[in-house]
Amino acid sequence: MTNEQAIELEGTIQTVLPGTMFRVTLDNQHEVLAHISGKMRKRFVRLTVGDRVRMEMSPYDLSKARITYRLR
Repeated sequence: MTNEQAIELEGTIQTVLPGTMFRVTLDNQHEVLAHISGKMRKRFVRLTVGDRVRMEMSPYDLSKARITYRLR
């Protein structure tokens, strides 16, 4: 495993914050602060409370994540 590999997780959006930031609860009940990835921002993907999302997280900072996909 290289040091640059991202950890992929799934969670549920709990709070919508200003500046395209979200408070997301993971499946293991931890809360992280997440922002939308560039492709989702470019395509104007809307996220609301209760949406299931897939995220990438750096192994260096486990309190922040990047939302990469909205699950159905």
